[in-house]
Amino acid sequence: MAFVDIQNVALRYKPQGSDEGTLAVEHLDLSVERGEFVAVVGPSGCGKSSLMKLATGLNFPTDGRVTVAGNDVSGPVAIAGMAFQNPVMLPWRLTRDNVLLPLEVVEPHRRSFRSNKKAYQEKAEKLLASVGLEGAGSKFPWQLSGGMQQRASLCRALIHEPELLMLDEPFGALDAFTREELWCVIRDLHASKGFTTILVTHDLREAVFLADRVYVMSARPGKIIVDRHVPLERPRPIEVTYEKEFSDIVQELRGHIADARQ
Repeated sequence: MAFVDIQNVALRYKPQGSDEGTLAVEHLDLSVERGEFVAVVGPSGCGKSSLMKLATGLNFPTDGRVTVAGNDVSGPVAIAGMAFQNPVMLPWRLTRDNVLLPLEVVEPHRRSFRSNKKAYQEKAEKLLASVGLEGAGSKFPWQLSGGMQQRASLCRALIHEPELLMLDEPFGALDAFTREELWCVIRDLHASKGFTTILVTHDLREAVFLADRVYVMSARPGKIIVDRHVPLERPRPIEVTYEKEFSDIVQELRGHIADARQ
């Protein structure tokens, strides 16, 4: 069984007291092997965010089955870390303390957080340094640029050493240069730590640069219509984005999404 396995899943959002509602995804099948980096793309409203919620236990399927690490998803998945387009840093807490938030709520760290706080603080500082934020832990989020906040958000998603990293449009609000810098940061983190990753993005260049496979979803109700292997050798330098093979894959995916909109 795959590390993340979504089998023939449907998800319908029903307003309270209604039997109708909106069918977000239907006949959704997706599998991700342990350590694999997968990107999910598709037209707006196709159910990409619903897929993220299904894989992390924030929503449960109306039909079908979702498993992570061989276990049926019946609640929030503790082995998952998540990063979003908006870093959502608490402005009254230092950056280091924002990074440490998951350890205050996720077991087994929660039980030992107070007694091991100094060690956890050192771990947070080391993780921040690994993404180019050495010394930033003692600053407040409002003292950091948008790109720096997003780096800190990645650290917060990784501080409890999750086996599964979920990225929901994490770089979409950044300028092009900063976005490419962070592609390289996540590329290097994935290579060094080996966590399984699912990236939801509208940026096809981002998907092809980072992923081992790119899944394309149809228009709502969403389902997988293309499973595209990315054969580019790793580690991938940013210069690969200017090569013909890279551009051809991006254009191919763009064509699939154009077809999905019809």
